[in-house]
Amino acid sequence: MVKEVKESGTAWTLSWKVYILAMEIYQLPGDEDSGLTCRTYVIQNETHTLGNALKCIVDRYDDVQFCGYTLPHPAESKIHFRIQTHDTPALEVLKRGLKDLQRLCDHTLNLFEREVKEFNKT
Repeated sequence: MVKEVKESGTAWTLSWKVYILAMEIYQLPGDEDSGLTCRTYVIQNETHTLGNALKCIVDRYDDVQFCGYTLPHPAESKIHFRIQTHDTPALEVLKRGLKDLQRLCDHTLNLFEREVKEFNKT
């Protein structure tokens, strides 16, 4: 659960960081035989919002052969996120993707807040 904390109108930044740290991710059983470079991860309590954003980030990495996600069933709140790479372990790519997505969201939020302050001055 995300605890929203307000600090001079910037509640989203803190709650986003807490949210990333509290994600429940585990490896889909049965992937052990395909090597460290091919893995499917189950991310609980997520939908297309995270799946598509993370896919767009990870898919741009040079070492990634394939990246995709599915929602196994509309009634379930989880995604299956698949990563296949040439050499890099898939878990390292997933961690990097989550960190890059967090930085992108932080940058977007900071830019938005700066522009709102600038707008309110006028």
